Amino acid sequence: MTNRSAPRGDGHPITLGLDTFGDVTNDAQGQPLTHGETIRNLVEEGVLADQVGLDHFAIGEHHTDWMPLSAADVVLGAIASRTSRIRLGSGVTVISSDDPVRVYQRFATLDAVSGGRAEVILGRGSSTESFPLFGYELSDYDRLFEEKVTLFAELLKEKPVSWSGTTRPALDGLSVFPHSESDTPCRLRSSGRGVGMV
Repeated sequence: MTNRSAPRGDGHPITLGLDTFGDVTNDAQGQPLTHGETIRNLVEEGVLADQVGLDHFAIGEHHTDWMPLSAADVVLGAIASRTSRIRLGSGVTVISSDDPVRVYQRFATLDAVSGGRAEVILGRGSSTESFPLFGYELSDYDRLFEEKVTLFAELLKEKPVSWSGTTRPALDGLSVFPHSESDTPCRLRSSGRGVGMV
């Protein structure tokens, strides 16, 4: 595809991509693939998506036997090392049960490794397996998301951060690294699942 982004009538480009949760599939004998085989196949799918000219490849976080993609950013890093232009993102990163500082650092690192092709979509967690896994209560569902996404928005400014809340330790004028190489730090993008770093 020579022109990957055909303009729509309103002047905005149309982009095409794939979004997956990395479901375990079966082999030729009908037996489920191992988690390792599933993850390696996902890397190959991302590489193929780049080769055929798709614009985006996104992997959603899950913590189950049938969707073993608990570290999508690691898989995206493997795809980044074998691709050159496709944008790589999280189909959703469950910010509510993760640490915003670490999420920022992981995706800023992926952005560096990929040459500026990383995206992160932050979500509340419609599948809630990660909450008990990391010691969070579902009764705190809204508060966890609101506080952590607010902190993440501050981190995107790439300036010293002062923040306090009830869901993690406070930050008092601390800088978080790595910074992006762009002249303009990342901004938040709204989505039905949360917000994104673009």
